[in-house]
Amino acid sequence: MLNNTTIRHVYVKRRTLILTLLSLVQKRSRKSRESQMQFVVFHQSVLMLTGHNFFRRVLSFTCRRSCQESIAQTLACSLFSTYSKLSAVAFSSTSPFHSTRLHLRHCPPLLCSRSHSSCPTSQMDLKEVLDILEQLAPLSLAESWDNVGLLVEPIKGRPISTLLLTNDLTDSVMSEAEAMNCDLIISYHPPLFRPIKRLISKDWKQRLAIRAIAAGIAVYSPHTAWDSVKGGVNDWLVEGVGSGKVSVLSQAFSSTPQIHKVAFTAKSQDELSTIMAELQGTNGGVCLQHNAVRSESGAFLVSLICTNSTLTPSVQTLLRHATPSQSLSILEAQKPPLPGHGQGRLSVLDEPVTVATAVQRMKSHLGLNHLRLALGDQHTLESTVSTVAACAGSGGSILNGVKADLYITGEMSHHEVLDAVATGCSVILSDHSNSERGFLSVIKEKLNVFLPKSVTVAISKADRDPLEVV
Repeated sequence: MLNNTTIRHVYVKRRTLILTLLSLVQKRSRKSRESQMQFVVFHQSVLMLTGHNFFRRVLSFTCRRSCQESIAQTLACSLFSTYSKLSAVAFSSTSPFHSTRLHLRHCPPLLCSRSHSSCPTSQMDLKEVLDILEQLAPLSLAESWDNVGLLVEPIKGRPISTLLLTNDLTDSVMSEAEAMNCDLIISYHPPLFRPIKRLISKDWKQRLAIRAIAAGIAVYSPHTAWDSVKGGVNDWLVEGVGSGKVSVLSQAFSSTPQIHKVAFTAKSQDELSTIMAELQGTNGGVCLQHNAVRSESGAFLVSLICTNSTLTPSVQTLLRHATPSQSLSILEAQKPPLPGHGQGRLSVLDEPVTVATAVQRMKSHLGLNHLRLALGDQHTLESTVSTVAACAGSGGSILNGVKADLYITGEMSHHEVLDAVATGCSVILSDHSNSERGFLSVIKEKLNVFLPKSVTVAISKADRDPLEVV
């Protein structure tokens, strides 16, 4: 039997080889903007995904997106050969990683052909697709008030063959989904938002849920998770004016459990050892992370890390000891920020443009014939725009007070627009869903990277903004 050290070494080697493949194929695909976008997704996921599902998707990507690249194919085949030898050991029946063993017999045909038709047609169940969506935009990034994730789950599970993307789930979109025998609807806006006490057909949103259940269609909503994630809706929206240095307006933070720093003093090594033993017993045998520094007086200054669940019992234990109880202090440690993730974006343009140019670029980017424009105080259509602040949907609360030459969002209240104009900031409004709908084509491309060829991803033709210019 292999010892744990050997297994860990092989497992790390496996991940290193996968990263090598990604890096080498990326160098071959630098000229393709689409490939760069897809590699961003892969590099975000490589730290979170392991096991056969991830490696299968890497191989699928190599075949589907680099079918004409002989170098990529050669590299992939070389990696596969090396990886096969490692897998025979690391994923044997005696290994702790046996549950994630690769089914290697499916891989050689995938890599040996350059034909797109040779890509795998393996079926995926709902959970696998949801896992992919979670990797693309973790639901932990969504706002606390939002209702995201799987909203409708069919009673009987079935393979996911057809997936429909829509900005809003309406009766016409549901009819479209039923006609195409859709298995999963991804609705950017959650059709079910507020708590409900009954399901009745006279309420149009509840009727949609009833129809989805009757048709065996799952419904998923990402909403503000897509807004917040790096490379998501807001990054896509702000890049419509042009490239630039982009920063986040409202920073997102890690979803890891909140931790607390508990500081206290122990008068001697014996007392410290006694306290730590009691803390371990109080917390079910778990030894809490701590740091102890001996002072000049011989006492120990101790810093203890507690989670929400271990904080109360740990404090109760410390209060039973005289010295710690007199010196006890508790600080809440701030969660680490997630660079590039959060609500809203501010872009310092690489090349400033005029207001008129910004309007034309946004029309093209959003696929619209009309936009609403409010010129900032002392602005004209020829005024220079160097900084752009953007927030998809209803962005007034996020954009309020941000210093920029131009705001871009779906909708703002009358008084929010007046406030922006008074500060010399112009405003472009597209109507709420028009600022978001175009991102569906981006997410379709991302999903096609991860999903097998057997899954069809379609964008709704019935989905549209309820408002139009007449």
